[in-house]
Amino acid sequence: MRRLIDPPLNKLGGSISNKGVTANQITWVGFGVGILAVPALASQVYLLALGCIILNRVCDGLDGAVARSKQITDLGGYLDITLDFLFYSAVVFGFALANPQENALAAAFLIFSFVGTGASFLAFAIVAEKRNISTDIRGTKSIYYLGGLTEGTETILLFLALCIWPNHFSLMAWIFGSLCWLTTTFRIHAAYSIFKD
Repeated sequence: MRRLIDPPLNKLGGSISNKGVTANQITWVGFGVGILAVPALASQVYLLALGCIILNRVCDGLDGAVARSKQITDLGGYLDITLDFLFYSAVVFGFALANPQENALAAAFLIFSFVGTGASFLAFAIVAEKRNISTDIRGTKSIYYLGGLTEGTETILLFLALCIWPNHFSLMAWIFGSLCWLTTTFRIHAAYSIFKD
């Protein structure tokens, strides 16, 4: 996806940056819009939630493009990843609120799975930084991005599908959560292969 979306995003990011808008401002605006998906989901206004999710993801792409046009900062990288993880869990929580009886257990499993992917991702990035290991295979980032089956694109496709077919939340959450555990297992295996002394 990066090869498709980065060129237009970088062009737009440079234009926005020239107007004095900072990457961190876009990150916070995107997070605020994304969090509005929670009450929309709780009220079962799924098209509104869908719009909030899409706008959040547009901002998530734009903040990086603006940062690359000026300067990538540690604070920007920290805010980007922290608010992304909060947003992902918030959306799942919104589906639990929409129909607690049907969705709560599957939502709990999905958030549990997100903890696995998030922890394995961030812990790998910390040790990679300590060992001066870097990569730009997923574009220029402030931290090491270790891949997997369930990354940002797949997660957003899941959220869009859930907004379109909310009655199938439980099934999709169980399936995607299981794929998250495959990603976590892969990352732990990669850590053993790369970090072992």
